[in-house]
Amino acid sequence: MKILFLTHSFNSLAQRLYIELARRGHEVSIEFDINDAVTVQAVELYRPDLIVAPFLKRIIPEAVWRNHVCFVVHPGIVGDRGPSALDWVIMHDCAEWGVTVLQANGEIDAGDIWAAETFPMRLAKKSSLYRNEVVEAAVRAVLAAVERFQSGNYKPMPLDYSRPEVRGRLHAPIRQVDRVIDWQSDDTRAVLKKIHAADGFPGVLDALYGEAYYLFDACAEDTLCGGEPGAIIARRNGAICRATRDGAVWIGHLKRKNEGAYTFDQNYLGSNPSQPPQPTPALPCQGGSGGGGSSALPLTRGSWRGFGSNGLSELKLPAVLALEGRLADVPEAPLDPFSGNAGETYRDIWFEQKNDVGYLHFAFYNGAMSTEQCMRLREAYLAATQREVRVIVLMGGADFWSNGINLNCIENAASPADESWRNINAMDDLTRAIAATGSQLTIAALQGNAGAGGVFLSLAADHVYAREGVVFNPHYKGMGNLYGSEYWTYLLPRRVGEARAAALTQNRLPVGAAEAREMGLIDGCFGTDREDFLARIEQLAEGLAASPDYPSLLREKIARRERDEREKPLDAYRAEELQHMKLNFYGFDPSYHVARYNFVYKVPHAWTPLYLARHRRIASSLA
Repeated sequence: MKILFLTHSFNSLAQRLYIELARRGHEVSIEFDINDAVTVQAVELYRPDLIVAPFLKRIIPEAVWRNHVCFVVHPGIVGDRGPSALDWVIMHDCAEWGVTVLQANGEIDAGDIWAAETFPMRLAKKSSLYRNEVVEAAVRAVLAAVERFQSGNYKPMPLDYSRPEVRGRLHAPIRQVDRVIDWQSDDTRAVLKKIHAADGFPGVLDALYGEAYYLFDACAEDTLCGGEPGAIIARRNGAICRATRDGAVWIGHLKRKNEGAYTFDQNYLGSNPSQPPQPTPALPCQGGSGGGGSSALPLTRGSWRGFGSNGLSELKLPAVLALEGRLADVPEAPLDPFSGNAGETYRDIWFEQKNDVGYLHFAFYNGAMSTEQCMRLREAYLAATQREVRVIVLMGGADFWSNGINLNCIENAASPADESWRNINAMDDLTRAIAATGSQLTIAALQGNAGAGGVFLSLAADHVYAREGVVFNPHYKGMGNLYGSEYWTYLLPRRVGEARAAALTQNRLPVGAAEAREMGLIDGCFGTDREDFLARIEQLAEGLAASPDYPSLLREKIARRERDEREKPLDAYRAEELQHMKLNFYGFDPSYHVARYNFVYKVPHAWTPLYLARHRRIASSLA
């Protein structure tokens, strides 16, 4: 079938559904929900058999839903209606929730029901629940609904609140007043629920040092305690620890409430770390990671002024960075990544050893890796190579493997260009340390999605495995024609060949784990859920470490690296990649800076890029 996605953005759910439907032979085209006229035009151009709305923030135009079957994916159980569905269910501490696929009509979330799935809840961030339980339930429900639609003989169920199994209800949008933390009265669990329910967006509004901040990225602390509830009692690796009436919680990220216009910085590009790059032809400015948005800035380095920097109010930043200069009296609470079981606490890097296998975890918020995090992870990795282990498993985090450099921290820097340069070099140093390891065999175990430099970081390992539902985005171009580094020009072609490498990096489309395995990007995918995946990874790692062939496998690895080095040194790959990156960061074309700005400030898309909008590519070719 011809299926049109109508979506606010090409988010994790939309990408996963795109992969699953394309895998089953459907022709999928995507249109961002910009306004009614654009939506109507997209439908007229594509003439789809079915419209699917994975992620919307407004009602589908009547001219569309009256003339076409439109599936709306709602993150709620049957009968649940209205926005903030996940927010409310986390706040209410429900044991079970679900996803419903309903047919759009004139009322929000009130159409006939085509499919529904449920899942058990857990105490977790809204963003984590969405990327995992919601996405998996939505895939099952949408595939069932599409199959029923194709059959031509399925009659969807009208929403009927008199039926006992219809447990959902219409609810109002959640407000900040509903999320307010009463530090004197709320216990640790209540504080966690409120911050979890607002994670990703919009955060919980609270006061720190007399100013308003949104709180994100919370976890419990079971050792540190004491202090007035709400007081900051410790800091660690960018996070702050705040006392509660019965314990403490860590807050990983803050966003200052906007109180005015952005500042402007004439020196936004910064200084070249080595020599000024040669001028490059001006290219059309491109939008953020989704490809939308544009700029009319003159493309000369001396005449255009950069976007705001120096601590802008709307950036979501590590808490310590957001409160820079105000935490001098707050003690550090260091935690050794190799300290073993630390209980409930904040840690973004930690190491576990079981028999001859070492497991290095790095759970960075949204998968973004700042310069400082890359440096700490490299130090931990090199320390792991000195331990008595035969295999090192790079675990990433539960929600993400890695998404590469940290664009928010870069945007916040006095010179985003200089910080971009530092960040990409720190990523390169980390990638090289893994790729050049001769003392152990390595496995990259992708529990969650990977994008841009994070994909190529995983390819530095000897073996790469992913959970079945993982989505890869092995490209950089959506971020303003960014060229990328992390030795991708070496690591990617050796797995998939030069032609496939060029296609993956140019097409800018997501790749499912099964497709990644088929093309050789990874070595395997398995695990219906995270627990299954981790159990299988442990079996593989233990088997590799205990294999009688281990010594010969290690010798072969070392010999292969030596042959590759003689053919073309890693330094040469890096130098070539960084020459391109230097132009991205310091050259005359500001596309990367514009795209990054659009991404971190969530600038709405101005149009759908042609690589997603198949219907517009076709129309353009016929014009």
